[in-house]
Amino acid sequence: MLCTHPSEVAMGRVFDAMKSFFEADDWKFQAIEGEPALRMAFAGDDGQWSCIARAREKEEQFIFYSYFPVRVSEELRLVMAEFITRANYGMIIGNFELDFSDGEVRYKTSIDVENAELTPALAKHIVYANVLTMDRYYKGLVAVAGGGMKAAEAIKLIES
Repeated sequence: MLCTHPSEVAMGRVFDAMKSFFEADDWKFQAIEGEPALRMAFAGDDGQWSCIARAREKEEQFIFYSYFPVRVSEELRLVMAEFITRANYGMIIGNFELDFSDGEVRYKTSIDVENAELTPALAKHIVYANVLTMDRYYKGLVAVAGGGMKAAEAIKLIES
């Protein structure tokens, strides 16, 4: 269930800093009721998807996820796993993840701010590194999830 007023949920310093960044950067979001998390949408050049920003207060971490809007069918999950492995190789900030049980694909970026502060500049870097990477690989994800392209082919088109 979504709560439309993030202030209704009492959170900590990581959540507050995260929420402040999204407000200042003019993102439209909703708080996820009872959780230190925000849900939002993003439209890239090649598609649109949902995102979740999550604060892990005890661990002092900020995590941002972009969710590919298509669940990968069971028969294509190994091909998608190959695509994701090829995409992840050499990535410095973030990684793609595939849930083999249901075919969910997401891209994750995160930062640990223990003994530090989550500044707007840090949050911006984590968020935009995420959505720009998802946008870059989006056509390949679509091609592989649709069964129309092999993993190596899709990566070659994206990365060359």
